Amino acid sequence: MAEPGPTVKNAAWLPASRKELEAQGEDEVDIIIFTGDAYVDHPSFGASVIGRVMQDEGAVVAVVPQPNWKDDLRDFRKLGKPRMFFAVTAGNMDSMVNHYTAARRRRSDDAYTPGGKSGFRPDYPTIVYTSILKKLFPDVPVLAGGIEASMRRLSHYDYWKEMVEPSVLISSGADMLVYGMGEEPVREIIRLLKKGVPFSSLKTIPQTSLVVDGKGNIPVSRKWEDLILDSHETVVSDKKAFARSFMLFEKESNKIEQARILQQTGERVVVVNPPFPPAGRATADSVYELPFTYLPHPRYRNKGSIPAFEMIRNSVNIHRGCFGGCSFCAIAAHQGKQVVSRSKESVLREIDRIAAMEGFSGVITDLGGPSANMYGMKATDTGKCLKCNRPSCIWPFVCNNLEVTHRELNELYEAALKRPGIKKIFIGSGVRYDLLLKEFNRKAGKEEDIYLKRLLEKHISGWFKVAPEHTDDDVLKLMRKPSFNLFTILKRRYDAIMKQSGRSGVIIPYLISSHPGCTIKKMESLAAELKALDIRPEQVQDFTPTPMTLSTTIYYTGINPYTGEQVFVPRDRSEKERQKQMFFWHKKNRGGSPGSAPRVTSPGRRVNLKTKP
Repeated sequence: MAEPGPTVKNAAWLPASRKELEAQGEDEVDIIIFTGDAYVDHPSFGASVIGRVMQDEGAVVAVVPQPNWKDDLRDFRKLGKPRMFFAVTAGNMDSMVNHYTAARRRRSDDAYTPGGKSGFRPDYPTIVYTSILKKLFPDVPVLAGGIEASMRRLSHYDYWKEMVEPSVLISSGADMLVYGMGEEPVREIIRLLKKGVPFSSLKTIPQTSLVVDGKGNIPVSRKWEDLILDSHETVVSDKKAFARSFMLFEKESNKIEQARILQQTGERVVVVNPPFPPAGRATADSVYELPFTYLPHPRYRNKGSIPAFEMIRNSVNIHRGCFGGCSFCAIAAHQGKQVVSRSKESVLREIDRIAAMEGFSGVITDLGGPSANMYGMKATDTGKCLKCNRPSCIWPFVCNNLEVTHRELNELYEAALKRPGIKKIFIGSGVRYDLLLKEFNRKAGKEEDIYLKRLLEKHISGWFKVAPEHTDDDVLKLMRKPSFNLFTILKRRYDAIMKQSGRSGVIIPYLISSHPGCTIKKMESLAAELKALDIRPEQVQDFTPTPMTLSTTIYYTGINPYTGEQVFVPRDRSEKERQKQMFFWHKKNRGGSPGSAPRVTSPGRRVNLKTKP
């Protein structure tokens, strides 16, 4: 773990006002973070993680949560100019998924705001905040980060504007972008700045992106190969070029050793430097040893609870990354395909900290991550993964080089239940059930049987959440998901284990309508399958195209970039509504108007709330 820097204070929170800054004995700051989320000092909130990392490097850091962008901009001025740079993030969620339904209707709530109130952040905060800062302080560098910026680092299709947009670096005017999990690049940036290196000279830091004026100004790097994508203008005018560029980007992003990516935009070139290698356990653990209070800032007292915090306040994130490769998911492109797991000791220490919090009930609500049961899974021979561009390690079959034993996870669950003050531990994150079934994963054995039985008997509250996503094999193939037959096998095992243990519960399948390749006929078949299994879903997802995923690329282009085949895409609102209603075969009014439809949630709203620095 990195040693704390010399200026780290013992204050409970990062200062969020001039008064708090002065109370800590400071009159200037090195870095000011602007975030679209409320300030919750918890390792599940990205701005807080990055702020603590910056502080750990010896920087004086302040945070301005949800600044008012509509008035005289006093929130952007109140702390003055930082000595190093401004940092901007839209927050833990993409702002457009946060703000709009799949039907592009404005949402009435915001889980990252006190009282769940909406209207405290603009659309595209990365662009809005950066533009304001550049206007007020043109000589101060702006560093953009978070999932909204990360997934817009190159040309991308914007579902809400219905057009292809350039890199957010171009749209916002930010000087640099950190993509993915930002701790290591941020540490490197601060270390170099403290050595006197000008911000404008920081052009070859891994896991950063920047814009240069023309091809002649591309930084020289002897250690990286270059992958040149079609220009922004080309992908705007040619859908085949857009599909091809996405495929090249995705394949490169799946490798451990990646090329530098270049994309011409007008007279400028967007440069995306390769990422840092996947973090080791010691590095992953170090983040959770930083002095978080695990609480919202006191400024929110009497303003209502923050729903996102209430959801995760007693949960623990045990790993990052996902090798599932689902076509509609952005996790791998943001967190990485390689799973980075914390040590058991680090997880147990965090459980102890939560158990010591005032008002703790004895219940841990989740030990999870992007997928609950990928903890501890890694390659047998990492060398084989260095240049592997396979999008999924488990689809269409489990890679021979992947260790998939649940032994470490079984040991972690057992140890966690024995901690003082712990009465119950639930697993709230979704489970990749295909890894547990020998019918799909030939490596599955005793540990997987133990895991499923332990999970159902000790760690679910009655709802067992899994994600078959659909029942049609052609749609599932486009989603990179296994056959629905596996779900029926799982349900039989679930029913048998629950009956044997004398417990009652419900298996909750996540399902998606209107995904590329899905027709009304396929949804009718899905409804028949659900009826045969007597499954009555109440929460489902209407597919929402989010930036830089395969599903979004197919949605926009109508082309599967890996095969060149044309794909049917449901775009008409009435057809999408009809598809959605097929989930509710048991509802008398399922053919009613959109206003009478049961609640629908989008895949974006199902994004894991943890680890979004």
